[in-house]
Amino acid sequence: MKLYTGYLAIHKFESELERELELKGLTVCKKKDRLYLVEGEHPPMIWAQTTGFNMQFIEITSIKDGAKKLKALGRNWGLFTVDFHRRAQLIQEELPKFNQKPIPFRHPLPEKAMGLWTLWEPNQILGTPQTSSPFALGEMTFQEDKVIPPSRAYLKLWEFFTVYAPEAIAGGTSIDVGSCPGGWTWVLRTLEFQHIISVDKSPIEKRIMDLGRIEFKGESAFGLDPKDFAEIDWFCSDIICYPERLLNLVKRFKDSGKVKNFVCTIKYQAETDWENTLKFLEIPGSHIVHLHHNKHEVTWFLKGAHP
Repeated sequence: MKLYTGYLAIHKFESELERELELKGLTVCKKKDRLYLVEGEHPPMIWAQTTGFNMQFIEITSIKDGAKKLKALGRNWGLFTVDFHRRAQLIQEELPKFNQKPIPFRHPLPEKAMGLWTLWEPNQILGTPQTSSPFALGEMTFQEDKVIPPSRAYLKLWEFFTVYAPEAIAGGTSIDVGSCPGGWTWVLRTLEFQHIISVDKSPIEKRIMDLGRIEFKGESAFGLDPKDFAEIDWFCSDIICYPERLLNLVKRFKDSGKVKNFVCTIKYQAETDWENTLKFLEIPGSHIVHLHHNKHEVTWFLKGAHP
């Protein structure tokens, strides 16, 4: 039996996934809509909304037979329809229901694996009980705070600390560069950091400053000297700049030995800057992901950078 790795491309960013697969030397052997199949076992890709491991084709004789065979493999299944939509939906309705309501910030992640399946042909399922995300199709939503945050950019940091750094301990010092209007600074304040340094040429909103324990520096992040800071637990950046400029800023602070952890948004202009994105990954221990709440940007993070 042939097994495949399935990559569900992010809507409107299919070309980024195609380029990433090309850079990795992987050949797409089958494709339908946004679902790309590569023969064999391979790791997740940055520009995949979710990755299905060891996907297999399963022959079925009916709707009930399809549901029965999926249930034999696993409990929770996220359906991505590429064709035969009504028939696929009838199979999905025969599968166990699962709760995927909006969750609070830092809510524990689902413990059970989330499968991925599609009806490839009327009597042929493509599926796997194991994917890279505990959420169906890699889609997660929060119970948003629509009152205090000045923009929806805070959702990126919520997602990061919920999914990729749930073990992060509150306290200590954090720095938010390019902080205006203050969404990320607000998240760090709700995490109860004792000292939050918020840096931008433009001021953050007064209601965020009024929360206290925030030191605002009205200057360019790129003029900061790591020597002027004591130990920093989290270096955070959602600053709008070219990736190369962010990379140089990150390297200066990392080389100072004063920063324990980094989380930064790498933002792109007209085209994805693959050259500098890959340079971020050359930093030992680095990870890059495309968060569900990212747009034409990715999130780079490094935990435990400071010995």
